[in-house]
Amino acid sequence: MENKPTIGVLMIVKNESAHLAECLDTVKDWVDEIVIVDSGSTDNTAEIAKLYTDKFYTNTEWPGFGKQRQLAQSYMNSTWVLPLDADERVTERLKQSILDAVKSDNRECCYKINRLSKAFGRYIKHSGWSPDWVLRLYPRAAMQYDDSLVHEQVKVPDNYSVNKLKGDLLHFTFDDLSQYTKKTSLYISSWVEQREGKKKSTFTKAISHAFFRFIKMYFIKKGFLDGRHGLLLAILSANVVFTRYADLWLRDYVKKNKQ
Repeated sequence: MENKPTIGVLMIVKNESAHLAECLDTVKDWVDEIVIVDSGSTDNTAEIAKLYTDKFYTNTEWPGFGKQRQLAQSYMNSTWVLPLDADERVTERLKQSILDAVKSDNRECCYKINRLSKAFGRYIKHSGWSPDWVLRLYPRAAMQYDDSLVHEQVKVPDNYSVNKLKGDLLHFTFDDLSQYTKKTSLYISSWVEQREGKKKSTFTKAISHAFFRFIKMYFIKKGFLDGRHGLLLAILSANVVFTRYADLWLRDYVKKNKQ
């Protein structure tokens, strides 16, 4: 008789003491294992993690998001992988959908989950933030994350189907601009490093890409329906895009003009 399918939570963390316990409280009673890889926390993230799992590891030589997730998966034994971030929470309806999918144990498919994000104290229902379908449940033996430094994705074999689960994954992104700045700085630098020497940029490109990001978020994706939050997010996102392309341009400019 074949073994019963199991499910494991995969997490990569750093300085997540404010969120980690609340995240793990939503999964601790029904998953078979929890694997956490820390990249060098200086708060009490490790102490909190060890209250929930004995599979806590540290890798301070940051290889990028994709390879860090690959490392975490290498420590897993479960049939199914459920990657989570510390600022996410599994709702009761989503939990049941996940358990039903794992019970059916179709290892030639994977599953997307709709993430509902909260920013600056408000759930964002437009602005390109919702719906936000992310691939978050997959058979461990068949799939893993790619090597991307940032915006990593699960590599899905061509013959596999991708289905959607019911229920939301709540995502508590940031409460203030200080958190936003800290969170986006790593994504910006990783994005630039991944493209440096491969992609060209100009100051004009930086401005134009930022402008069109604002138009897309605020008007095309109806960010105006999110009120002042939608306007703020469109401006902040445009600034992130500008910074990415400006940094890419500056790095190339500095290299060419070194004496």
